[in-house]
Amino acid sequence: MVLGVPRVAALAGRTCYAAKQMQLVLKASTNAAPEMIKVSIVGEQKNVALIELNRPKALNALCNQLMDELSISLDQLDNDKFIGAIVITGSERAFAAGADIKEMVGRDFASTFSNRFLEDWTKVTQVRKPVIAAVNGFALGGGCELAMMCDIIYAGDKAFFGQPEINIGTIPGAGGTQRLTRVVGKSLAMEMCLTGNRISAQEAKESGLVAKIFPAGKLVDEAIKLGERISAQSPLIVQMAKEAVNSAYEMTLKDGLQFERRFFHTTFATKDRKEGMTAFAEKRKPQWKSE
Repeated sequence: MVLGVPRVAALAGRTCYAAKQMQLVLKASTNAAPEMIKVSIVGEQKNVALIELNRPKALNALCNQLMDELSISLDQLDNDKFIGAIVITGSERAFAAGADIKEMVGRDFASTFSNRFLEDWTKVTQVRKPVIAAVNGFALGGGCELAMMCDIIYAGDKAFFGQPEINIGTIPGAGGTQRLTRVVGKSLAMEMCLTGNRISAQEAKESGLVAKIFPAGKLVDEAIKLGERISAQSPLIVQMAKEAVNSAYEMTLKDGLQFERRFFHTTFATKDRKEGMTAFAEKRKPQWKSE
């Protein structure tokens, strides 16, 4: 494919800007590069961010440092105007095999309660851009909960999901009893939480937890392709659609339908709604302005 000068210049500008943004993202609070995640800008248009959890020896067990680095990166990427979607993944062996037990074993009730342990692990739910979990291998405990915080879950064919906290004398603390129940229903969620039983990728898809399944080696590429398709839409309207879908978990059907209708009406105040319909009528590709 041959690109015109304006197109090449635009891509060069995005690439340069993306490189600068990555320099910012790779700074933790100590101004050092993160040690437990890897961040890269991917996709043909360089408009998708890929975050890889990187604690291979611990099967990507979630610890405070990893979650702090993840939160910083998500905040930076959410404010990057050239990024339309974010993919979070682990390795083919493990997305994340749970929270780091070594950090929790010595905790007592008073400090855990007073310091609001785990409340700051939910940054992914506050990101306005779509977040896609690409799950290979184990997604257990906190790993399953992290995946459920994302907007869409793609799974590798050898992925397993579970909430095994019962086996170590505790219960899920980051959404395992709440998000899981809303997605798969009471019966399956109860079985998983009371026994620690895992479910396969196929069982997860059948229960509604997973959107699609791919061979493990192709999973991340497929998640990136999804991110590219999302990024091709109006960023403003994508955010509105995401908020409307998420509202379904917080509202009655009556209130949710009213919320959706009001958001639908609101799109008629945007330039992108007019551009989208005009482009459709004129049989051309829309030029989004996120306005």
